[in-house]
Amino acid sequence: MLGVAIIVFRETLEAALFVGIIAAATRRLHGRSAWLGAGVVLGAAGALILAAAAGHISAWADGVGQDLVNAAILGVALVMLIWHCVWVSNQGAQAAADARALGSAFGRGRRKPWALLVVVALSVLREGAETVLFVAGYASGSDQGSTLAGALVGVAGGTAVGLLLYAGLARVPVRQMFAVTNGLVQLFAASIASQLARALAQAGLFNAWGQTLWDSSGWLRMDSPVGTLAHALAGYEAQPTGLQLAFYALTLLLLLGGTRWVKAQQRAPVGPVS
Repeated sequence: MLGVAIIVFRETLEAALFVGIIAAATRRLHGRSAWLGAGVVLGAAGALILAAAAGHISAWADGVGQDLVNAAILGVALVMLIWHCVWVSNQGAQAAADARALGSAFGRGRRKPWALLVVVALSVLREGAETVLFVAGYASGSDQGSTLAGALVGVAGGTAVGLLLYAGLARVPVRQMFAVTNGLVQLFAASIASQLARALAQAGLFNAWGQTLWDSSGWLRMDSPVGTLAHALAGYEAQPTGLQLAFYALTLLLLLGGTRWVKAQQRAPVGPVS
């Protein structure tokens, strides 16, 4: 039961933290609860569908179908997060200096609210599919009652931590909100890039840089409470490969460079109108 609770907690925490960050960053957006709620529902439904079809999916492409599906989900989620970090947050921060900055950017049509639904749905779908598949597989070889109890404890714990994060972020001054949430989302994006590298390697699409660079499990294990939180917040890996580190670093560089470029364009003086 404890092992199941830890694994499910870790998966739930990643999705809950992400949703909490997005909810805090868009709390002034009219109707954002509906978009976020729809994203959670669609993601959960997609996770159940993927889990139900797991047997057929895993038989695709000589047994690596599940890895290909995971890679596709991670790739789309990464693109949406990069777009959010580079464009949405900077456009919102420039648009106003008060509490309605980000909401006004969406409300005036410069940024479509459906992007919230897509990002949240993909995050919940990815973590939810892994959770359902793990619980189903574990329950087939152990006591189903204790497995279900552990899963429920993990879901409740991960959701509670996500709500606490949202409550804390909701009290951050609006002028600092963009910097705080954008930084957290950037770490999430880099973490997803690292997981994408692992999925591509498992699918056999990338064979380079597959060696493990180091093993830090001796001082911070992945299944420890601190390790679980570090993995959820910043993508901590005790045994990262060179490919994972490269994807992680390149994503951060892309986000930082793109953000700086967008800010420079926003500060650029507008030429005289002839």
